[in-house]
Amino acid sequence: MKIRTRYAPSPTGRMHVGNLRTALYAYLIAKHEDGDYILRIEDTDQTRFVEGAVEIIKRTMADTGLIEDEGPDKDGGCGPYVQSERMRAGIYKEYAEKLIEKGEAYRCFCTPERLSTLTQVVEGKEITVYDKHCLHLSQEEIDQNLREGKPYVIRQNNPTEGSTTFHDELYGDVTVENKELEDMILLKSDGYPTYNFANVVDDHLMGITHVVRGNEYISSSPKYNRLYDAFGWEVPKYIHCPLITDEDHHKLSKRSGHSSYEDLIEQGFIPEAVVNFIALLGWSPDSDKEIFSLEELIKVFDYHRIGKAPSVFDFQKLRWMNGEYMKAMDPDVFYQKAEPYLKAALTKDLDLKKIAEMVRTRIEVFPDIAGMVDFFEALPDYDVSLFTHKKMKTSAASSLEVLKDLLPILEDQGDFSNEALYAALKAYVEEKGVKNGYVLWPVRIAVSGKQTTPAGATEIMEILGKEESLKRIRTAIAKLEA
Repeated sequence: MKIRTRYAPSPTGRMHVGNLRTALYAYLIAKHEDGDYILRIEDTDQTRFVEGAVEIIKRTMADTGLIEDEGPDKDGGCGPYVQSERMRAGIYKEYAEKLIEKGEAYRCFCTPERLSTLTQVVEGKEITVYDKHCLHLSQEEIDQNLREGKPYVIRQNNPTEGSTTFHDELYGDVTVENKELEDMILLKSDGYPTYNFANVVDDHLMGITHVVRGNEYISSSPKYNRLYDAFGWEVPKYIHCPLITDEDHHKLSKRSGHSSYEDLIEQGFIPEAVVNFIALLGWSPDSDKEIFSLEELIKVFDYHRIGKAPSVFDFQKLRWMNGEYMKAMDPDVFYQKAEPYLKAALTKDLDLKKIAEMVRTRIEVFPDIAGMVDFFEALPDYDVSLFTHKKMKTSAASSLEVLKDLLPILEDQGDFSNEALYAALKAYVEEKGVKNGYVLWPVRIAVSGKQTTPAGATEIMEILGKEESLKRIRTAIAKLEA
């Protein structure tokens, strides 16, 4: 049987990285076996619907390369692929009534007032445990209620004795006592299906073979299985993924500042790096390799290697991984992405392409650019202690001597290209019989005012130009003399 997986998000806002991981794993499982990947929008909970969220989902799928084979914009014969449209087509009502005919579901006319009397506190939480009251209504009572137009929901009729076992591909067999299974609502009084009912009906009608979701849904799986059994349908394979936590081992929340895909993109991360990183949040390859393209992930992904323990969102590792992607990026592509950050940091007429190439191998995210290139815009007010470097054997006194010697040489220098400047400084080094760093260190400090820079002294001077470079060297001499 051809593998078919689905990603079925609710349009409630930005895409949480946990949801993106679910989408990615579902995509990889399908594509590893040349199967189909379906995108389905689950918008049955209208109270949580956020305007524009469907566009966010589609844009994220496109950005990350998780292109669906079927979905709202690609009908593969199983549509509609939006649950509100499926509801209007009467699909859920039809299947809910089939369960009523089988005795596997029933209409419940209980009022909110009556339901409020059924609440009880379990583990500190107040919940409603339904008592099957309406299951015992006579057909005459049901017909009378319908004639009077009383609102009702359709509930699943779960057994109260025995147990239900379901199999998860990672967790194995999980057994739950049936007395713990509430008669959950399948169809609400407004005609909308609940998430639990709609996804079972849709998964079957769309031929889904593997269901990927977070392990917080494990407790709901017995209810799903009872629905499959009630309909006489084949149960798909379940793959419940581990929780993603922050560095403090708390559930990753919006407070972390990087819980959604869009948060990460806004913070300067590259989509390919985000996908690579998220793939490793719970799954491990059979090698020490950590950098994978999406195509490589498709080839090596084995869902049996997904772990059960919570996975920690290591923000520093994501930064490192993003930096590796930047180093490998085509220079022209990098410049295109870096240009807005460079223009925001630098207003002077400078060679931004050369500056971009300087920082490409030294930054981890694009916002790092500002703090690395700001000295090109204006010389910072630095302390002369920067001129002292034990390894380079430089001091304030030696630096002053070097800069005073070099000033007339640079004033006479016609060619201010990197190569010509380096040749001039190298000639001075050989004349003095000192090491390169003895000369290049004080020059770089003088023209940048920083201990660390994205390039060497002569590369910086080439960007700054002759007039600005000489001005900064004179400023350094004055600082050292003072």
